[in-house]
Amino acid sequence: MKKVILLPTAAKGLRKHRADAARIVAKINAYAADPAAQANNVKALRGSDEFRLRVGDYRVIFVDREQEIIVKRIGPRGSIYD
Repeated sequence: MKKVILLPTAAKGLRKHRADAARIVAKINAYAADPAAQANNVKALRGSDEFRLRVGDYRVIFVDREQEIIVKRIGPRGSIYD
C-alpha cells in the first residue's frame, strides 16, 4: 500500500466538504491499496504529471509516485480545474 500525503490545500477541501469526506478518503485509500481496482475512476491530466480521481461529484487531484500519493486538491468537479 502506498503512503498517502495530504497537502494543506487538500485538507482544507476535505474540511469544506465534511459531509462527503469519509467517502472521499475511502476512495483515496482504496486507490493507494490497489490502483487497478480504481482504474476506471482515474485519469491522467493533460499537460502535467497529475492525475484525477473521480468520487461522485468531487475530484481529487494527485501525483502518483512509486511509494506515495501526494494529494494536492479536493473539490467539486466544476471548480477544481481552475
